[in-house]
Amino acid sequence: MIRFLAMRSVILVVSFLGIAHAGDLPEIRIVSSVQEIVTLYEHAGYWGELEPDKILQVPPILAVATVKQWRQEAAEMTVEDKKELFYRSLLPLVLYSNNAIIEEREKLLDIIERHPGLSIGNEADVVWILDLGVRYRLIKVVEGEAPILPKGKPLKDFLSNLLNRVDTIPASLALGQGAYESGYGTSRFALEGNSFFGQWTYDGKGMSPKQKRASKGNYGVAAYEWPLDSVRSYMLNLNTHRAYSGLRSKRAQLRQQGRVVTGEALAQTLTSYSERGMEYVKSLTGMMRFNSLDAADDARLNDSPLVLIVNAEDEKHAVTVAKEISALRATGELSDLIAGMGIVNP
Repeated sequence: MIRFLAMRSVILVVSFLGIAHAGDLPEIRIVSSVQEIVTLYEHAGYWGELEPDKILQVPPILAVATVKQWRQEAAEMTVEDKKELFYRSLLPLVLYSNNAIIEEREKLLDIIERHPGLSIGNEADVVWILDLGVRYRLIKVVEGEAPILPKGKPLKDFLSNLLNRVDTIPASLALGQGAYESGYGTSRFALEGNSFFGQWTYDGKGMSPKQKRASKGNYGVAAYEWPLDSVRSYMLNLNTHRAYSGLRSKRAQLRQQGRVVTGEALAQTLTSYSERGMEYVKSLTGMMRFNSLDAADDARLNDSPLVLIVNAEDEKHAVTVAKEISALRATGELSDLIAGMGIVNP
């Protein structure tokens, strides 16, 4: 019977095994083909041409596990369908990540408003600010010592600098760079390490490029356990690295002027993202314009239930994956696994 269901739709296998709804856990859908993903998007009203002048409402469907055969499947699709599937799969991850940043930014603004003086009187607020300052690399951590607010600088300036970093990345920019750097998800780094933005690492754990440049040191391309990790890392990189201070300054300037922060406006500052400099910027913005990615800047996650997509290699593998997820649910490990992804079910 399981095999029969798998032939009709692997999504039904998940429900049959009782893991589509696991208490307060998100719904999990296992798909074994591109067509099943497209069908899922169609049922959610998330496929086809955009309606002019209408804000794109995006269902919170998050791809949490991918498979290596995407390169082969993409080669068999039309260019238009390949692009649409990539953009529509990446966009929910981008919006979900941005929403987390928005929550932190709003809390930071609230703390700044409640503590306009020279100190933060609430201990819980201090602890939260310290953690945020460490993550956004404005506070250096000394091994064996608790983090402290920077000395010798006005608290107001520190909080202002932190606010400039705790801010969203326009979806059009993330989609454009994700497509450009990963070849629409078909690069080796994307397929083997969920790496969509070509970020380098010097920690010795990165994926080694086939043509490594000795002059750049012992670098590798960062690998991630989950696709969502790649998106978050990309956003944190733009929000913290000194090479992208121009992006942060431009974004802050636009906000101060009450103007819309667009992906194309911030893309102009990314001459340091690639060794190609301004030529990279021209190629990136050209891709963004050609594919009308600006429509994504106003996109919003709708309030439909959160769904996690797990890609299987084929129908047989989908049944195996469904059984594994069912076993994880029975032991309580599924909850820990989802929490480890940083996913919270509303």
